[in-house]
Amino acid sequence: MKVSDFNYNLPEELIAQTPKEKRDESRLMVLDRNKQTIEHHTFKDIINYLKPGDCLVRNNTKVIPARLYGKKETGAKIEFLLLNNIESDIWETIVRPGNKLHIGTKVIFGEGLLEATILDVMPGGTRKVKFNYEGIFNEILDKIGLMPLPPYIHEELKENERYQTVYAKYNGSAAAPTAGLHFTPELLEKIKEKGVEIANVTLHIGIGTFRPVKVEDVESHKMHSEHFYIKKEDAEKINKAKRNGKRIIAVGTTSCRVLETVADEKGMVKEVEGDTQIFIYPGYKFKCLDGLITNFHLPQSTLLMLVSALAEKDFILKAYKEAVKEKYRFFSFGDAMIII
Repeated sequence: MKVSDFNYNLPEELIAQTPKEKRDESRLMVLDRNKQTIEHHTFKDIINYLKPGDCLVRNNTKVIPARLYGKKETGAKIEFLLLNNIESDIWETIVRPGNKLHIGTKVIFGEGLLEATILDVMPGGTRKVKFNYEGIFNEILDKIGLMPLPPYIHEELKENERYQTVYAKYNGSAAAPTAGLHFTPELLEKIKEKGVEIANVTLHIGIGTFRPVKVEDVESHKMHSEHFYIKKEDAEKINKAKRNGKRIIAVGTTSCRVLETVADEKGMVKEVEGDTQIFIYPGYKFKCLDGLITNFHLPQSTLLMLVSALAEKDFILKAYKEAVKEKYRFFSFGDAMIII
């Protein structure tokens, strides 16, 4: 299986640069796997495709304003992108320009609100960095940090919360679980009133989600690792739906990856915390998942491979071709699809 098998032509003007004014008024493509049909709707219509007893599983991670601009003591300008919180105030960080940041170098951010010291050079060229500050780290980030938008978004984000889901709770992501950006509190309330159970998982998304696949054979690709956890009460909601023969529908590929990482052969899950490098591509047999809400993904990406595993590659590529024809908006701030 070749990476090039997952290519498609996308006009650049279809890459959404800003979010829709109203979250739930983005478009929704509905893919029926059994009937092989494609329908076009508005996202708020998703309630019509959810049934009482279904369990909707969403990722409640919160994006931190992880992009920082500072200066060395010499005055040279430096950019940091926080990747992983190793321990306490020590982070793995992408730095630019990296060749100027040696061990022991200090960088000042926000007129002295935050100071960083380079501790080590890590594999791949990232830096282990220790931060010094007074107060609460996340509050300082909120003041001086910027949202780490994907590299294909060139417009400035005017409101940081538009790159957060309305149910974002736990700080830790360098990117948003974008399928969840379409939900409003009102829509979620209507979904609950219909009898749909809502469960949460937490997976902190790393910047590796945007890294291209650089091998030719799909099977040779190694996924980046991401930290996740699922709580007991949420595992019980998922297992109850499973026992009752109801559907488990993931909001986004990150929720999907958590479920498939922790599920046993019967699709049951448990309270657990860990790291996942699960790579889902065609041929994979889903254990827990019955449906997926997701955005449109980059050509030749691992996320496109994941949805192709759920709904057959040819059917997915046909849907993408139709999305281009119908001028859907693509990627993080773009439109959505539900695969059922």
